[in-house]
Amino acid sequence: MSQKEATVWKFGDNIDTDLIIAARYLNTSDPKVLALHVMEDADPEFVNNLTRGDVIVAGENFGCGSSREHAPIALKEAGVSAIVAKSFARIFYRNAFNMGLPIYELKESDEIEELDKITINSKSGEITNITQNKSYRFTPIPPFMQELVESGGLINFAKKELNQ
Repeated sequence: MSQKEATVWKFGDNIDTDLIIAARYLNTSDPKVLALHVMEDADPEFVNNLTRGDVIVAGENFGCGSSREHAPIALKEAGVSAIVAKSFARIFYRNAFNMGLPIYELKESDEIEELDKITINSKSGEITNITQNKSYRFTPIPPFMQELVESGGLINFAKKELNQ
């Protein structure tokens, strides 16, 4: 993710995949339909307030629960450009990268407030909170995972590799 300014939407600890996209919507895999209901049970107005390019900032264990790929698909299609959290559930972590959704672990995520404006420099491992005039360092994601994000996910990455 480049240095584009983004608005923060804040969530707490243990946001599970059923809060990200409720099971009642899993009768479809259409990203556009899923995007209409993302985070609906955590914040019914989230989709209406979200602007493409905004960022979710959360606490511990984001994406816990079932291993549904629908969760990162719905977030990405809705326009969430990245997720910053103290920690991520392991399967969500991998699913997010496979879908091309960048996620960043930041132990100070609780210092960032809803509606703050931030930038994320994925290459240098820095988040700048423009609103609070603070910067935070995180461990940059591994190069291969960065390639997955830049390719738009694992399937696009594989297609690109096959065509070389």
